[in-house]
Amino acid sequence: MKKTILLLAAGLCGSALFAQTLIRDKGIFKTSEPGYFQTTILKGIQEFEAQKATPKQSATFKVDPSTFNIPKSKDEFKSYWHNEPVSQGNTNTCWSFSTTSYLESEVFRTTGQQVRLSEIFSVYYEYLERAENWVKTRGNMTFGEGSEGNAVTKIWRKYGIVPLDAYTGLQPGQTIHNHAKMFEELKNYADFVKKNNIWDEAAIITNFTSIMNYYIGEPPTKITVNNKTMTPVEYMTNVLKINPNNYCDVLSYMQKPYWKQVEYEVPDNWWHDADYYNLPLDDFMNVFKKAIKAGYTLAIGGDVSEAGFLREENAAVIPTFDIPSAAIDENARQFRFSNETTTDDHGMHVVGYLEKDGVTWFLVKDSGSGSRNGGKENNKNFGYYFFHEDYVKLKMMDFMVHKDMMKDLLPKFTK
Repeated sequence: MKKTILLLAAGLCGSALFAQTLIRDKGIFKTSEPGYFQTTILKGIQEFEAQKATPKQSATFKVDPSTFNIPKSKDEFKSYWHNEPVSQGNTNTCWSFSTTSYLESEVFRTTGQQVRLSEIFSVYYEYLERAENWVKTRGNMTFGEGSEGNAVTKIWRKYGIVPLDAYTGLQPGQTIHNHAKMFEELKNYADFVKKNNIWDEAAIITNFTSIMNYYIGEPPTKITVNNKTMTPVEYMTNVLKINPNNYCDVLSYMQKPYWKQVEYEVPDNWWHDADYYNLPLDDFMNVFKKAIKAGYTLAIGGDVSEAGFLREENAAVIPTFDIPSAAIDENARQFRFSNETTTDDHGMHVVGYLEKDGVTWFLVKDSGSGSRNGGKENNKNFGYYFFHEDYVKLKMMDFMVHKDMMKDLLPKFTK
C-alpha cells in the first residue's frame, strides 16, 4: 500500500523553508477507461487464443493535472534517433525492451546504422541463466519475469544479439507477445525441481529449453547479414560495433556507500550484480542531465505507481501533497525506497529533453501499456511519457549510460 508522506517544517523568524505563496496541488479520484492493455494487448491475445478477459476498473487517487504546465506533444522536445515505441505485450520484460531500445540508439550514435534488434533473444537466454543459477543456489533466488537493464549487456557479452527479423519470439500468426503460459510452466517446473530436490542441471536446461522453444521459438546460432554468415557475438562486435563493457549502470541510494561500486538490492537483481556506480543524488542528476543534453540517451529504471504518474496525460510529476520540490533530496529518496513506496518496477528509455518554466522535462519512450492510454495509435504521443525532473530525482533509481559521460567521475570509485 502506498503511504501519504507528510513533511513537517519548522520555521525560524525571518527564515522559512518554503514561501508562504506555495502553490498547492490537489488530488482527485478518477476512474480510468479501458486502456491500451485492455483494448489492444488483451484483444490481440484473445483473438490469437480465442479467450475472453474482463478487467475490473476502480478509482485511484491521482494528482489533478490542471495545476501543472505539462508539455502537450513530444514534438516540443529535442530528441535523438530511436526506433518508434513498440509494445512488450503481456510480458514483464520491460528491462529488455527498454535497454534494447537504448542500445539501438547507441548503435546509431556511434555508427550511424538504424537497426531493429530482438528483445526476446535476451529474454530467452536470461531464462537459461536463471535456470543455471536455480541449480547453483538450490532454488534460493528470485524466479520471475522481471530483471534489470544490465541483464541485457550481461547476455550480449556472453551470447551476442541478432536483428529482430532473425528472431521475433512470436509464433506464426501471433502479433502480441504473451509469456503468461510460458512463465507459468517454467515457474511450476522450477518449483517441482526444488520440492523434489532434483538438481540435474543438464536435464533442467533441456526442459527449460523445450518449454521456451514451444512458446517463443529457438534463437538462431548463426545469422546472415550483408551476405556474410556470422554468430550473434560476431554481429554485435563486427557489425553493430557495440562493446557491453563500455556501459555504466548508475545508482543513487544511501544504504550503500557513495563512490563505490555496489549491489543494487532489489529482487530483480537476482544475480546480485555489484557493479552499480553509487553516486550522491546531485551527481546522479548532473550526469543524467549532462548526458541527454550532450546527445546521449539513457536507459532508466524506477517507480511508476505514484499519484503523480498520469498515464492519460502521458506525464509523471511530483505533487506538493507528496513532497514539495525544494524538499526532494537523498533522504526523501531513500525514505521511499526503504519503506517500499519506491520500487524498481519498470524500465524505460529516455530519448530527449525540454527546458520549460525553469525546469527540465524528459521525453521517455516506453514499451508498457500505460503510455498508450493517452490517445489512439495515431496520436503522436503514443508510447511516450513526459517526465518532470523532480520525478526522476525522487523516483528513478538507476540508469545506464555510456562511460564517456562518467569519465570525470570513474577515477573516484573503488569496489
